[in-house]
Amino acid sequence: QVQLAESGGGLVQAGGSLRLSCAASGRTASSASVGWFRQAPGKEREFVAAVSWRGGSTYYASSLKGRFTISRDNAKNTVYLQMNSLKPEDTAVYSCAADLVGVNAIATMPATLGYWGQGTQVTVSA
Repeated sequence: QVQLAESGGGLVQAGGSLRLSCAASGRTASSASVGWFRQAPGKEREFVAAVSWRGGSTYYASSLKGRFTISRDNAKNTVYLQMNSLKPEDTAVYSCAADLVGVNAIATMPATLGYWGQGTQVTVSA
C-alpha cells in the first residue's frame, strides 16, 4: 500500500517557478517508482516525469525536459517536481502516481498504476 499527498501548487506568473512535492507513505512506498502527471481542463492526462526510488533513474516527457526536474529525497519519502520558466499552457492539476514498476512503465502505462494522489492545482498567469 502507498499513500500519496501532493503539495506546492498555486498561482504563479509566466516565467516563474514552482516546486511540487509528493509525500509517500505506506509499507511499499520506499520501493515504488513515482511519476508526475498533469491534466488541463478539457484535455487528456499527460505524463510529465518519473523517478525510481532506489536506482535514481528518471524519465521525462520530451517536451518538458529542460524546464522540469524530478528528484527524490529517500529520507523523507518525498518526490519533488521543480518547474521553471512556467508558461500559461502549464496550467493544470498535477498529480503524482506510484507503483512497483520501472520508470518506463510509469510513463507509458499510467492506467495501470495502483496509487494516485489527489492532485494540486498549478495556475500560470500570462
